[in-house]
Amino acid sequence: MKSKLGISLPNSLKWLYPNLGVKRWFFLAVLGVFLFAAGFSVMNDGIALGYLELQFREAIYRLTGSAPRTAVPMGLVISALGATAMVIGFKRMLNSIISVLLPDEEARIVDVMYSRQHLGRGPKIVVIGGGTGLSNLLRGLKGYTRNLTAIVTVADDGGSSGMLRSEMGILPPGDIRNCLVALSDTENVMEKLFSYRFDTGTLKGHSLGNLFLAGMADTFGDFQKGVEQVSKVFALRGNVYPSTLEQVVLGADLANGTTVKGETQVRDTQGRIIRVYLEPEDCEPIPEALKALDEADLIVLGPGSLYTSVLPNLLVKGLKEKIRDVDAPCVYICNIMTEPGETDNFQVSDHLQSLMDHCGHGLVDVVLANKQGIPQELLQRYAEEGSYPVNGNAASVEWLGVKYVEADLLQEGETIRHDPDRLARMLIRLLFRLKPMGERIALVDSYLLSQKLREES
Repeated sequence: MKSKLGISLPNSLKWLYPNLGVKRWFFLAVLGVFLFAAGFSVMNDGIALGYLELQFREAIYRLTGSAPRTAVPMGLVISALGATAMVIGFKRMLNSIISVLLPDEEARIVDVMYSRQHLGRGPKIVVIGGGTGLSNLLRGLKGYTRNLTAIVTVADDGGSSGMLRSEMGILPPGDIRNCLVALSDTENVMEKLFSYRFDTGTLKGHSLGNLFLAGMADTFGDFQKGVEQVSKVFALRGNVYPSTLEQVVLGADLANGTTVKGETQVRDTQGRIIRVYLEPEDCEPIPEALKALDEADLIVLGPGSLYTSVLPNLLVKGLKEKIRDVDAPCVYICNIMTEPGETDNFQVSDHLQSLMDHCGHGLVDVVLANKQGIPQELLQRYAEEGSYPVNGNAASVEWLGVKYVEADLLQEGETIRHDPDRLARMLIRLLFRLKPMGERIALVDSYLLSQKLREES
C-alpha cells in the first residue's frame, strides 16, 4: 500500500497514516509507561531523575502555590499520572481498533475474546450428513467447541441447488450454505442474508446464499476455495467440507425391482429401498476431510435422512474405511420419525442394519436415540403424512454389536426435531464416557465453562 505521496511503506509504518485514531492514544500510553517508571525511580532514588523531579515540583508549585516536602509523595504523583495515562491510552487505542474491525461486538469484546479462546480448546468433532438435521446439530455443538468439521453430502439435485448444479456445473450449495449459517457467530444476520429467496424474475426460486456461494466458486475457480473464503469472512466456528468435489448422482434399487436415480427421485419414489449407490462409484473425498477424521475426538453420523443425507457421504470412496480405522468413537444419531418412501416401518435397529449393509461392521460404536414422548397432536399431524415415531430397544441394537443410548432429545415446537442444545450436551457426555480417564479433565473443563457462558449470555 502506498501513501498519498506515492511512497510504499512497510506494514509496521502504516500505523503512522493520519486519521487512524490510534497514534495519539499509543503515544499517551507510552508516556504513561515512562511516567509510571519515573515515579518509582524518584521514590527509590531522588538523584536518579533529579531533573524530572525538579520540573514536577516546579509545575505543582505554580499550580498550587506550595511544593511537596518529600520525594515519596512526588514519586506517587508521577506514578499515578503514568498509570492513568497508560489505562486511558491503551483503552482508547483498543477501542479505536475494535470499533472498526468488530463494530457490533464492541460492547462485549472481552466476553467474545474469552469465549473464542476457550472454545478453541474444545474437542475436535466431525459431523457427517446433510439437510436440516446436520445444521441443527452444529448450532448446538458450536457452544462447546470451535473445532468442528462438517462433511456434507453433495448429491442434492432439487430446488435452487439443483438448478445451479445443472446450469453452472457447480456442486449443490444448499446444505453447505445451511451449515455455514449454523456455524456463524452472527447467525441471525447471516441467516437473513443467506436465506433470502427471490420470488420474481429470472432469479425466482434461488436463495441469495446459494447465488453467493456460486459466485465465490466462480471467482476463486474452485467450489471448496469459495467456501473457505466465506468461512474466513464470517469467522465461523469450524470448517465445512463437501464429501467429494465430483459431480455425483445418487441411485437406489427398490424392492419391486425398480431403479431410480437422483436424490429427489430417491426421496419421492414410493417403495422399500434395498440399496443406494453413487455414480461414479470411484469418487474420492477431499484431503481436508480425511485429515479432520484423522484428528477427530468424536465422529457423528446424522441426524438426517438415512438414504439421502447420511449414506451418500459414506459411499464416497475411502470415507467409511477412514472412519473405521481412526481411534475416535463414532456415534450414529437416529431420526426421531420415519420418512415416507425411505424408512417406512423402520425401527432404530433397522437404521443401524441398513448402515451395516452398506458400510460393513465396525463403523458405528454407539447409537443415540430419542426416548422423550411426543405430543399427540403432533403425532396425528405427522401420521397424516405417513410419518411415525422410530422406536427402539437396547436388545435389538446391542445384538448387532453396538451400544445403545437413549435420552430426551425432542425440541419443543410445531415440528418434530432434535433439540440442538440437548443433543450437543448428550454428545459431549458420551465423548466423556468413551474417552480414556487421562483425557477427561479437559472435557470436564470445556463442558462446565461452556455451561457457564451459556448461562451468562
